[in-house]
Amino acid sequence: MARRALIMVEGTRNNGPLYIQAARRLGLYPITLSADPTQYDYLAAERSEAIRVDTDDLDALIRECSRLRETYDIAGITGFAGTDESVYAIVGKLCRHFELPGPNPASIERCCDKFDQRQLLADAGIPMPAYRLAADAMEVKSAAAEIGLPVVLKPTVGSGSSGVRLCRNLDEVAEHTTYLLGGKHIWRSSPRILVEEFAQGPHYIAHIMGNEVFGIEASEFDRPPLFLFRQGIFPAPLTDDEHSCMADVSLSSLRVLGLGWGPTCIELRWTKRGPVVIEVNPRLGGGPQHIQLAYGVDLVTEHIKLVVGEEWNLRKTHSHIAAWRSLLPDRDGILDWIDGDSRAAAVSGVAEVKLHAKPKTPIVRKGDYRDSMGYVFAVSPDLARTEAILQHAVDLIDWSITPFPTEQEQIAASHLSAPAQVPKSTG
Repeated sequence: MARRALIMVEGTRNNGPLYIQAARRLGLYPITLSADPTQYDYLAAERSEAIRVDTDDLDALIRECSRLRETYDIAGITGFAGTDESVYAIVGKLCRHFELPGPNPASIERCCDKFDQRQLLADAGIPMPAYRLAADAMEVKSAAAEIGLPVVLKPTVGSGSSGVRLCRNLDEVAEHTTYLLGGKHIWRSSPRILVEEFAQGPHYIAHIMGNEVFGIEASEFDRPPLFLFRQGIFPAPLTDDEHSCMADVSLSSLRVLGLGWGPTCIELRWTKRGPVVIEVNPRLGGGPQHIQLAYGVDLVTEHIKLVVGEEWNLRKTHSHIAAWRSLLPDRDGILDWIDGDSRAAAVSGVAEVKLHAKPKTPIVRKGDYRDSMGYVFAVSPDLARTEAILQHAVDLIDWSITPFPTEQEQIAASHLSAPAQVPKSTG
């Protein structure tokens, strides 16, 4: 009897290892298909099979999966996105081809283009920030003037806050437009910029499986102008009316976009006019461990069950308050050392501490999810206690980053290290 395999297209630093471990617990053999498997360190750590293949090429993926079917019983196919959520559309097409459970690829594609997503939601009356589409610097400047400062500039296609900035004046608008269109940002589609009103108010994430809002998380960003996630609390401290209102808007958004299969996470802000939708992501939120800590439900395992056609279960076994903090560098440079993780992990109520960054490696901040050097998870039955545990653990972790030398320092160093010039003999 052929071994049952779970095919995973691409990977992600936070969720990838969780899927491999959960697949094995379910008796499945995980295989990762990636354009560059070496970018995922956890594959070697987990000793998990990986195959190099062009994951933008549907035909190449079909050929590889067909080859694997000669050896394995492919029970299901799923995938992850780094900076390009079109991976989920490819996964949907693969599932359709092999007649396996999966998301609707047309719905995923509509959702992955942020402008198309905005258009569909706006036409259905879903509350959201004012927005405009721009293709060049003049259009961006004009859109910002129409909407009114401050505005948020973001690529129409992408994830993980890559290329997303808050612009508080026209100089910042011009500067970030130049960055996006000047060759520094890596585009996975034709360069188009979404210019949005900056919706002000607390930020939340609705975590959904199928058509059920499983819970709502309160989240915070690092310092402006970035939209880099710093901390989250699950479940969010909300009134019943606030929770109900955000859940209703979230489910309405799903219906409009034709989603409702598998996991979705919807970002919202609670503004003066109530909840507005910032973004609908047709995937599981990053690092769902806090949800399991709070409710006892492993969303990764339940998602895999759905992917392979088995019965899944979201029944909560308890109700605690979980929180996480991302460890973010405050400068670029060489990471001299980072430690305290073992002390933090020993704190009562700390569930997990993970460090990504290694000493003696360069730290170059990109302003998106890749900047995180690690994270801490904490849990308790009480919000104030959970927050205190988390802060205490984070305070035990420290690091040192030596800034890169300036251009002047490099020139001075080169002069000092240059060999002395010996005068030529004249005699």
